[in-house]
Amino acid sequence: MREGSLDAPVRYDLDWHNPEFYDTDALDEEMRRIFDICHTCRRCFNLCDSFPTLFDLIDESETMELDSVSSDDFKPVVDGCTLCDMCFLTKCPYVPPHEFNIDFPHLMLRYRAKEFKEGNTSFVSGQLSKTDRNGKLFGAMDSLVNWASKEDNGLTRPIMEKVAGIDKEAFLPEFNSKTFEKRAKANPAPVVAEAPAAGRKVVLYATCFSNYNNPHIGTAMEGILAKNGVEVEVVYPRCCGMPQLEQGNLEQVAENAREVSAELVPWVEKGYDIVALVPSCTLMFKFEWPLIVPDDENVKTLSQATYDASEYIVDIARNEGLADGLEPLEGGVAMHLACHARAQNMGPKAVEMLNLLPGADVTAIERCSGHGGSWGVMKDNFETALKVGKPAARAAMKEGTEYVASECPLAAEHLSQGIERLSKDEGVDRPRAWHPIELMAKSYGIEV
Repeated sequence: MREGSLDAPVRYDLDWHNPEFYDTDALDEEMRRIFDICHTCRRCFNLCDSFPTLFDLIDESETMELDSVSSDDFKPVVDGCTLCDMCFLTKCPYVPPHEFNIDFPHLMLRYRAKEFKEGNTSFVSGQLSKTDRNGKLFGAMDSLVNWASKEDNGLTRPIMEKVAGIDKEAFLPEFNSKTFEKRAKANPAPVVAEAPAAGRKVVLYATCFSNYNNPHIGTAMEGILAKNGVEVEVVYPRCCGMPQLEQGNLEQVAENAREVSAELVPWVEKGYDIVALVPSCTLMFKFEWPLIVPDDENVKTLSQATYDASEYIVDIARNEGLADGLEPLEGGVAMHLACHARAQNMGPKAVEMLNLLPGADVTAIERCSGHGGSWGVMKDNFETALKVGKPAARAAMKEGTEYVASECPLAAEHLSQGIERLSKDEGVDRPRAWHPIELMAKSYGIEV
């Protein structure tokens, strides 16, 4: 037996159709096996709230070992996991192919899948995960919804906190009646036929966030690609299912995977690359879907044809070279590397991309923002989320850059809130949160 492993991490298909996957005793036995190894090792103590919660739970028990901890006390450990995969990919020496076979995030997912199957999930979190329904509904009355969701709205936000459990100080994204799909169809970016990458063809998967909440990300990416000669189609069948994955709703994730891949693969067969605008969605396409529906050929094909947005720009730069016209961004960029981008094992592509700008001054922030999707906006979690993200916010603030960006739009906003909290005594305004694609478009002078 080796103490640790230097092999590349390997993940196994999720056996979620097997009744033992949901068996209480089998799950508890596996949780105790893995928790005991984690408690002994502790390399992951500074990643998220799950691990300090677990270690305190054991250390404060009667024997200071797992044998005196009740299984009923495991839930806070599970709830603290944001499925960021950083423990699996960056810290744990015992992931497969090591014989200990530790996959902490997928263990937490298994627990949540059992909870979901038994109907023991939060109603509010379940409603927040319905991103397509919410996007269409709230987008239809965007002015009213955006007014009500503002943090400084002393009328509606306390009510939302009391009724829905959403912290009144947490940032909530705006909604847009004019989605990215509609904007792209009404005003497509003209393709520069003589640009270096002419001949490439891309389908932009809009993602629920860019489609309904921040269409400027999509417009920026479309403009960059068109300037570089790339033919662009914008397609959005439905959400990738990451919000449902966080809830343990594996059946819904599988349904989304089959439907979306069935619509996108014909484009792949016509020579199009697939580019997703948010790394959580790219991660689902590349890695999570093939583990959940391993026998679906469309899912397999799509996983090999998908790029993250920054990854694709870097690919153009390396192979054909970027079109002229980039201008310096004065003041520098603090570039937060989102966990779901890091989990793709492609390197810091957003930093590589921004370093292509003239006079680039880019600092990478490689700590968790603490947000964790819908988890970070809930009253029970918001302050913990800020605490987890404080090192990243402090690092960004220390750089004193003009721009603060993250590949995850919600992480960027959360970091901005963290910076505002840290600098409140200095009267510093909350910095604007940017997506790196928006900064690339700004450098090109593309209006979004």
